[in-house]
Amino acid sequence: MSLSLLPHGMALRQARLRLTAKPLNTLLSALVVAIALTLPALGYVLIDNLASLANGMSGKPEISVFLKKEVAAEQIQVIENRLRADKRITAIRFIGRDAALKQLAARGGFADVTGALSDNPLPDAFILEPGGEDPKVFEAIRAGLLAMPEVLHVQLDSAWVERLHAAVELGRWVALLLAGLLGAALMIVTFNTIRLQILTQRHEITVSLLLGATRSFVRRPFLYFGFLQGLLGGVLAWGMVQGLVWLIAPRVQALAQAYSIVVDLRGPGVGQILALLAFASVLGWLGAGLSVHRHLHDGAVD
Repeated sequence: MSLSLLPHGMALRQARLRLTAKPLNTLLSALVVAIALTLPALGYVLIDNLASLANGMSGKPEISVFLKKEVAAEQIQVIENRLRADKRITAIRFIGRDAALKQLAARGGFADVTGALSDNPLPDAFILEPGGEDPKVFEAIRAGLLAMPEVLHVQLDSAWVERLHAAVELGRWVALLLAGLLGAALMIVTFNTIRLQILTQRHEITVSLLLGATRSFVRRPFLYFGFLQGLLGGVLAWGMVQGLVWLIAPRVQALAQAYSIVVDLRGPGVGQILALLAFASVLGWLGAGLSVHRHLHDGAVD
């Protein structure tokens, strides 16, 4: 080990010895960090799973065009030719009202209801797939279709996907804000933990300073102590998040199957784990740094 890293190695070893000297206190402090971090971390993981589900769904927008019931077959053909001539539309699929009624009876479980109907209430419809990904183009196509006298209603089927993505982004921001608030609380916990250590060792610190030890030398073990305590709390938070995901995954899958949705609930990824550990460690370091600055540089132990 080089001479420049030797003081850091000594400080890290001293911090580790302080952690292991009182394992129960260390575990309780780490659990406080872990529990506070578990809530935003679990929320972020669940939101990330929801985002993956949304991305896995058909992001290709479709436009459903429902025609009026009185539109004749000849008019439908004219409308189809007009739609195929539109270069903004890449695919067209026609669903007749009789075919739509059969699909409803077969897939929706409404065979008894549809069998009791005296008349087919469903309209003829076109399913259009526009090219590109510009929402302005989709809205322009929708506005043009609504202007046609034969058209009863036009629905942009990707609108709910866009709302889902917006809700996911909002959820991520809420989780990050919650993590920031709880992170401030964890800094206060670390601040008080280091404060008690400094007060307990104030005579030892005073003697060290009188013998020529620099404040950096005195400060360094406390900083590494806060770092290691935060890191341990981050590891415990990772384990808690993984365990909670494992516990709720079967229940989420059972609920999703009721709605014919395939969900594979996953725990935190490698990047999320590293971010969690780094966040917890930095919080511990900052809390320890503030406490040491307050009680050493302001002369609390002199």
